[in-house]
Amino acid sequence: MAGHSQFKNIMHKKGKADAARSKLFSKLAREITVSAKLGLPDPAMNPRLRAAVLAARAENMPKDNIERAIKKASGSDAENYDEIRYEGYAPGGVALIVEALTDNRNRTASDVRSLFTKSGGSLAETGAVSFMFDRVGLVGYDAKVGDADTVLEAAIEAGADDVVSSEDGHEIYTAQDSLAEVAKALEATFGEARMAKLVWRPQNAVAVDDEAGEKILKLVDALDGHDDVQTVYGNFELSDALVAKLSGD
Repeated sequence: MAGHSQFKNIMHKKGKADAARSKLFSKLAREITVSAKLGLPDPAMNPRLRAAVLAARAENMPKDNIERAIKKASGSDAENYDEIRYEGYAPGGVALIVEALTDNRNRTASDVRSLFTKSGGSLAETGAVSFMFDRVGLVGYDAKVGDADTVLEAAIEAGADDVVSSEDGHEIYTAQDSLAEVAKALEATFGEARMAKLVWRPQNAVAVDDEAGEKILKLVDALDGHDDVQTVYGNFELSDALVAKLSGD
């Protein structure tokens, strides 16, 4: 998942800033509340809520914040959020999928469209680019849980479809209907995962030149910075030189 993974690795250094962390916690809390409202308020009985709690823990979100977000789902003051998917093209013609949770569809659509336009990209109709991605389950583990062969063997045994291992960790992909079952089997072997959720995985990565790559990352960063945007996926692949430049190597 080249584009999305590289974005996560490169751009989230800004997450260390207090303001960015506060915004991140707000997004994580929103997902927790929505997940708890759509199902049972028990992570053990609600796979989506469990994934949301895992994501929050991975970002060191305080336990009190997590519990408060779950309780908020059953309160009379709980906001109603709509789940919306936006699809569009970034500079260089690469495809982006933007997932949002919003209490004002018109505002969010206008803002997302504006961000695409300002970047030299364009927002498209739903379905325009999602056919270039597969909706799959993703279970993520840190590299320290085992070497690539050990994780691959366990993933096959658990019923997973694919594993991508690197120094940053292990990404284990499953059919979306098998996510909960595979995640449970892997947890028995390696312990709690750092993530277990449904994602959009690009079928093919599009290599972009450095000029386009910088523009794409600027757009993705702007989208990710919007309060209503939860996740951004792309099918782009950056050059090693640009990755090294942005990583400060």
